[in-house]
Amino acid sequence: MNTDSNGRKKISDRSKISRAVKSFVFGLLLAAATPVISDAKPPASDVDQLFETFIKTNDPGVAVLVAKDGKILFEKGYGLAEIEHRVPITPETKFRIGSITKQFTAAAILKLQEEGKLSVADKLSKFIPDYPRGNEVTLQYLLTHTSGLHNYTQKQGFMQRVTNAVTIEDLIKSFKNDPYDFDPGTKTFFENSGYVLLGYIVEKVSGTNYGAFLREKFFQPLGMTNTGVYRANLGLTHEAVGYGIKDHKLERAVNWDMSWAGGAGALYSTVEDLYRWDEGVFNGKVLNEASLKAAFTPVKTRENEGDNSGDGYGYGWEINTVRGLREIAHPGGLSGFRGFLARLPDEKLTVVILGNAGPVAPGPTPSTFARHLEEMFAGDKMGPPLVLEVNPDISSAAFDAVTGRYDYGGPVLAVTRTGGQLFAQFGRQDKEEIFPLSETIYFWKGSDAILVFVKDKSGRAVKAIWKQDDNIAYAPRLEDLVAVKVNPAIYDQLAGKYDYGVGKSTLTVTRDGGHLYGQISGQPKLELFPKSETEYFWKEVAAQLTFVKDETGRVTKVIHRQGGRTYEARKVE
Repeated sequence: MNTDSNGRKKISDRSKISRAVKSFVFGLLLAAATPVISDAKPPASDVDQLFETFIKTNDPGVAVLVAKDGKILFEKGYGLAEIEHRVPITPETKFRIGSITKQFTAAAILKLQEEGKLSVADKLSKFIPDYPRGNEVTLQYLLTHTSGLHNYTQKQGFMQRVTNAVTIEDLIKSFKNDPYDFDPGTKTFFENSGYVLLGYIVEKVSGTNYGAFLREKFFQPLGMTNTGVYRANLGLTHEAVGYGIKDHKLERAVNWDMSWAGGAGALYSTVEDLYRWDEGVFNGKVLNEASLKAAFTPVKTRENEGDNSGDGYGYGWEINTVRGLREIAHPGGLSGFRGFLARLPDEKLTVVILGNAGPVAPGPTPSTFARHLEEMFAGDKMGPPLVLEVNPDISSAAFDAVTGRYDYGGPVLAVTRTGGQLFAQFGRQDKEEIFPLSETIYFWKGSDAILVFVKDKSGRAVKAIWKQDDNIAYAPRLEDLVAVKVNPAIYDQLAGKYDYGVGKSTLTVTRDGGHLYGQISGQPKLELFPKSETEYFWKEVAAQLTFVKDETGRVTKVIHRQGGRTYEARKVE
């Protein structure tokens, strides 16, 4: 589901954007076949050193599998599946796989398309006639995270509800009437709502439940006997318990009732079963060639124009470039569990890592571990690594073309110049210096994250592309806003509470001397800056407020514009 560290895009190790994007894959295995360990001697000691550096014997850990040319080269478990009874993790340990589920849901939709029962061009309204704006949303938009649907796992109070069972109908009702984050088809933003809808559509079109469809079409033919839809009291053997950190102490993570995850993240599996799946996909045992080509083609919107890397999100898979090699992959994450499934198709190399919260201390994510393994087993086929060194030929005058504010879907990245230095600040995070590789590519020291600026014909940056590991985020440049001077006495008229409606948020506007602040319920208090006496903006988020007065000059409401949406909130105090 990727509601935590894998949920959305991270901005270096310091700052994070929630987004994410994730995958599924293919291969060749006869039904019920047992994986074969390769005769080639794997660098076991090197792999052990990699994982044992970060995962301690008594902590939660990971199961790891590496395979090439249809043979397993390495598989092992590190850490404990259940700490209380000191149960070790092994390759047979079953983990909840979170958003790795999405590739199975996407494959189910494509299988139904192959059978002539639906088309990815079909509108959502065909399957749920009363869905708001459903005639604007195609199944392809749902598959590629371009629908604009709001992510239900990010709604206020979600984690307080997630331990109790929910029906698929009630789950859909919980987000059905939420405003769209953007117009369908215009942007890419990772969310879980679309894949819940896709799982529901699989059931509606096939006439059977989601788990039974996957079992009949995929799991049984591929011999995946240790994979299925997770539910409470399932009584699985070799099951991992999820752990997390609270107040610097290890404890059991929130135990989701996986009915809240549906087609977005409800599956459990093992590293060997995901290897069987991967082999099945890439050897044409799951979908036909046309379906796979569509699934592995990154979606294009106006947002990612100018990014010619070939990276992006397809149908349930993420397409990346790793030192010159194509990678098709997807992470997964929910409370207590993280994982990563990756394929280098040209090298026929598969890496699977599933974890139950480890590493518990700051350290590599499953995707970072996977990259190290890809280099160990296919490094001789890779290009040279990107060396992040300051380019001394870049004049500080070139920085002016990229300074500005960039919208990451709510939070703002502010790029500013001070003398001969360039700085980047994400939201309320610390301002940190960034350094040039070229006039359009910049990096943070101590991090492998980079910012790529796309310029227009005049040479002015119009968007930023942030990249790190398998993560990509696109941020269009915002209008340059300049605060004007107003009489602070005006702020007294604006101060008060503004109600967005029954069951919705409240905006509290306060004055502190010569400064005005706005705070949405549940959010931090941030300073507001005037464009005029009635128009204000936040610097940390891409949002603006217009205060509306009646004929007597009394402020009666505020109009809030953010993310292409407009809200009205009446003044109640």
